[in-house]
Amino acid sequence: MAKITKTSKVVKTASKVSTTPKDVFLSLLMMVMLYICVISMLALAFTYIDYKYPDLLTYYPYGTLDSIRNSSSMLVVAFPLLLILSWFIQKDIKKVPAKHELKFRKWLTYLTLFIASITIVIDLIQLVRRFYGGELTLPFTLKVASVLLIAGAVFSYYVWDVQNAPQKSKVPMTVGWLSSFLVLSVLVMGFFVVGSPMKQREIRMDERRVSDLQTIQYQVIDYWIYKDVLPETTNDLQNSISGFVAPTDPETEQAYEYVVLEPLKFKLCTTFNQNNPYNDIKVSAEYPYAQKCDGYGNCSSYVNESWDYNAGYKCFERTIDPVLYPKAKVL
Repeated sequence: MAKITKTSKVVKTASKVSTTPKDVFLSLLMMVMLYICVISMLALAFTYIDYKYPDLLTYYPYGTLDSIRNSSSMLVVAFPLLLILSWFIQKDIKKVPAKHELKFRKWLTYLTLFIASITIVIDLIQLVRRFYGGELTLPFTLKVASVLLIAGAVFSYYVWDVQNAPQKSKVPMTVGWLSSFLVLSVLVMGFFVVGSPMKQREIRMDERRVSDLQTIQYQVIDYWIYKDVLPETTNDLQNSISGFVAPTDPETEQAYEYVVLEPLKFKLCTTFNQNNPYNDIKVSAEYPYAQKCDGYGNCSSYVNESWDYNAGYKCFERTIDPVLYPKAKVL
């Protein structure tokens, strides 16, 4: 009875306390940071699971490192802001306990509870559906567990927050420390997957080299399609109309090595800094089949290309198949 009376007094006092622009700013920004953190954590968890247990049917490895970098960057910025904003809000509530019962803050809290509840329900529905379909694999189970852990933790904390006075409890501080440990663990795990920033720069340089070699390769094939002969050097690919100039190595600024081996065979060579991070992934990491057409209706097909490499000097030999790359019909 005493507890009910005490709570009613706080609610009555809260009705006399007006919501200030500062309250709206802090509460709204804190919730946005919370959502960013949750989304980033789930994205990282899913990416780590896919990287460790790739699905041979659906997993496409390219973009994995970018996904980890993007999610980690958001988490590094958003999580400290979440802690700082939570600290400011708790500080205000300690000064004015009635602010814990502000309607605006309650609306945001219950909205978060609603989103967390829907997420958990959908997650459980997917789990049951996969179970009945006999598709309950380890990667899927781990993803379901990740969603239940993160969404369940958010739901549990805000249910407690609604029913209790956080200014008189050590629960928010305990949750803050546990969350910090979890976030730090997830970020450290990312370093084991993607490596240090220096290694990442070298990997991105290597990715740029592969992209450059692809561009040169396509230009060489187009050159052969229209002129029925391979260019002698990459300088022959220069086109004053399209403005194309063969790219050079992003670090040394030297031209990539291009050698004609046979009338229909050539090779492109360069030196890589790191091993291809996708070499160890047990799925097809080749580029998909595609087709390219010019303005005259002449089409050429680009088949799957292997760009596997290790650190050091590497050459890629290519042979033009006249059936796959028909000559252009000159009007």
